[in-house]
Amino acid sequence: MYKKMITILFFPIFLFSENLDELINISIKNRLIDSSVQNLNSIEENYNSTKKAYLPSLSINGRYSNVSEETISNPKNSISASASISYNAYDGGKKDLIYKSFETQIGSSKESIIYQKNQISLEVTSYYYNYLSYLAKKDAKQKEIEQLNAQYVRLERFLDAGVTTVDELDKIVSRVESANVELHEIELNLQTIIHNLEYILGKSVLIANGSKIKLVKDEKNIRADIKALELNMQNKLILAKQEKTAINPNVTLDNTYTYYENMYDNDNYDSNLDNQNVLSLNVSWKVFDFDSTKKAYESAYKSYLSSKSTYEYEKNRAEVDLKLAHKSYDIAKLKIKSAEAGLKAATSTYDFTLKKYENGIVDNVTFLEALSEKYDAISLLESAKYDLEVKKANVVFYSGKNLWEYVK
Repeated sequence: MYKKMITILFFPIFLFSENLDELINISIKNRLIDSSVQNLNSIEENYNSTKKAYLPSLSINGRYSNVSEETISNPKNSISASASISYNAYDGGKKDLIYKSFETQIGSSKESIIYQKNQISLEVTSYYYNYLSYLAKKDAKQKEIEQLNAQYVRLERFLDAGVTTVDELDKIVSRVESANVELHEIELNLQTIIHNLEYILGKSVLIANGSKIKLVKDEKNIRADIKALELNMQNKLILAKQEKTAINPNVTLDNTYTYYENMYDNDNYDSNLDNQNVLSLNVSWKVFDFDSTKKAYESAYKSYLSSKSTYEYEKNRAEVDLKLAHKSYDIAKLKIKSAEAGLKAATSTYDFTLKKYENGIVDNVTFLEALSEKYDAISLLESAKYDLEVKKANVVFYSGKNLWEYVK
């Protein structure tokens, strides 16, 4: 019956707690990502609209007029209707460049969204493992306080028996108070992480332990933000070339059919002509503009060169970031080995000191130091293990992989 009650009490917690994979899946669908997706959709719709604008257009017009003084060119009453088809046959090569510009903008936006998702995933991963690390510190600190309270009760009996002094008890009380302050600070850090995660996810969060990061192979991809910068650089060059098209010839084709009915008071003016079709081929060519086009191209080309410098700088920095991420991962593994050795030594020291303390060979201060060092070593080891997962996540991120694909 007791086991059933425990299961019932904790079932909702397990049911609604989220592991890292679930937290990331929720976070990469948040409003920030939705805003970026909407911006991408806007560019795609604009692209479709622009392509349709280059298709032939059909216009229909109607007109009625009445004049006070009739002439041969202005009948007393007239009605006309016309239909026109217009087509931009050649715009100096601008159309193809506009299409390429939209395609690079769309590609850049898509890569930016992928990078944004990876940034959020890395941030959530860091919060997740930091939370578990603080949780381990909290557990170790609570156990340390339990040990201190147990020793306080033990010494209190010795005080009543007259075999210890009040200052020994005061030292333990001081340690307990200090540990309680640290416990409250840990609790504050836990709550801060939860609030930060709730801000990112847009919902309440309960964290479940157990998630791991799969280590990425040595292969690397170009990071999404670098791809986005490269596409942005290409777009700047396209826009510069687009400026040059202003001095190229433009050719349009127009065909207008008109039906009209002229109602003259004077029959001598009536020509009996009631429809007309006009087909026209129009050419325009800017042959001189005081170097306006040249200056516009030079300005746009300098913007391209600026983007190129930014791209090359960030690309080189990305390679350095990856090398540092690998180095940090190697150091994190060494920290675990060091923490394991430290815990082994601290545990042995504590066990040995406890026996001496209980036999009155060492003083209270020595024992309290050994106790504190043991639980600090436990915390340090757990923190090192969780830090290793964060470092693995950094390697995945800087390798240009999608972090959410490497959570298990």
